[in-house]
Amino acid sequence: MNVVEATVLGIVQGATEFLPISSSGHMLFVPRLLGRPDPGAAFSAIIQLGTMAAVLIYFRRDLARIAVTWARSLWTPHLRTCQDARMGWYIGLGTVPICVMGLAFSDFIEDPARNLWLNAASLIVMGLLLMVAEWAGRQRHGIADLNLRDGLIIGGFQCLSLIPGSSRSGSTMTGALFLGYTREAAARYSFLLSVPAVVLSGLYEMRHLGDEGTVPVVPTVVATVVSFIVGYASIAWLLRFLVRHSVMIFVYYRVALGAVILGLLAAGRLSAT
Repeated sequence: MNVVEATVLGIVQGATEFLPISSSGHMLFVPRLLGRPDPGAAFSAIIQLGTMAAVLIYFRRDLARIAVTWARSLWTPHLRTCQDARMGWYIGLGTVPICVMGLAFSDFIEDPARNLWLNAASLIVMGLLLMVAEWAGRQRHGIADLNLRDGLIIGGFQCLSLIPGSSRSGSTMTGALFLGYTREAAARYSFLLSVPAVVLSGLYEMRHLGDEGTVPVVPTVVATVVSFIVGYASIAWLLRFLVRHSVMIFVYYRVALGAVILGLLAAGRLSAT
């Protein structure tokens, strides 16, 4: 991988991480469409640290307030009922399911799951599920209405993102919409919930950084920096977009893209692995 290819992948990662269209899916098929090999699960996980840095900076006030209030609530009983203290627990406990499933199925995630047939099917199926959630959800609850049960359910939906093509933001937003949260609240909690899981995954895969032929240092650093810049802009755009628009444009994109990939695979123009 050269610096130009790394820059392209950084743009892809940053532009798709927060949109409900699957960054992991795009990181699989974009290189193959360009005639390049799969960059690998470790590379994809590490450069996600760039997009997570964008979340940390964009939501720095929210995250700092949540972290401080949650920590203080451990020895200050009256703070335990505060929304910020409870949000700390929701984010922490909501991360447990994906950590458990990620470790349990790590071998599957790093190899068999990186198959374009599965990727394309996930794009379509999860896109249609997002459409149903958009239609069925009452969209009456804001982020302040979040409770432990809903936080855990949304955390369970996040596990679907372990399959490339499903989308972390798409999976969690789908769960939140089904539970009656507004699109903006669903996206905001999705961003906050993603921080521990993505950071832990990226740090875990850092052990491969510098491995010959897998995670080259310079291209990985370049892709990470680019994904941070593009990801920051993507967060700001999506939150504004969801205030006035539905998620249907993302559903149409997912279904169309999944159909195109299936067609290319069936025609033998694209290799599944």
